[in-house]
Amino acid sequence: MPIRLNEDRELVSRIKEGLKQKGGYCPCRIQKTEENKCICREFREQMADPDFEGYCHCMLYYKSKN
Repeated sequence: MPIRLNEDRELVSRIKEGLKQKGGYCPCRIQKTEENKCICREFREQMADPDFEGYCHCMLYYKSKN
């Protein structure tokens, strides 16, 4: 289950800055909860799904099947 950063460097830079400003919480989410701490629970669950391929909610990470 390879996980990689989005290839769009500008997007990655903006998201990382948002993470920094929010103390590691997803900049795309309003609530600062443990579920929204990067890597968020939603994407961890998607990573565990062998059939899932795609980006996390904020598009920072991408999971491929192989």
